[in-house]
Amino acid sequence: MKMEHVGIMVNDMDESLAFYQNILGLELRNREWLNDTIELAFLFFPEQPSVEVELVYGRPFENEGIVNHLAFTVKNIEAELARFKEAGIKLVDEEPRIILNGTVKIAFFEGPNGEKLELVER
Repeated sequence: MKMEHVGIMVNDMDESLAFYQNILGLELRNREWLNDTIELAFLFFPEQPSVEVELVYGRPFENEGIVNHLAFTVKNIEAELARFKEAGIKLVDEEPRIILNGTVKIAFFEGPNGEKLELVER
C-alpha cells in the first residue's frame, strides 16, 4: 500500500539524531527504549509524515538484511552538497552525477554511522 519506514542501525543515538534532524531536516516523532538493550527513534519529514526513518541503537543484530542506501529528494543538489561540505559531512561525490539521459542528478554521502545516503534532484 505504501512505504512505512526504513530502519538504520546506529552507533550513537544522540549523534545520529543530531545528524538526521540538523543536517537532513527530519523531525523526531518518538524515541524510546524497546527493552534494556535496544533504543528506537522514529523521524519523519513534515512534508511526508507517513514515511519514517527508524534509528536503532543497541546490541548488534547478526546479518538481518542489507539496505544499500537511503535517498532524499532535494531542490538544488549543488547547494546541498556545498552545505554538507561546510558541515563536515563525508561526501562520496563532490559533484553531482548526471543520470537517466540528463534528467536526474544524484550524489552520495555518508551518515554518522557510515550509512550510504543519496541526494536526488529531478
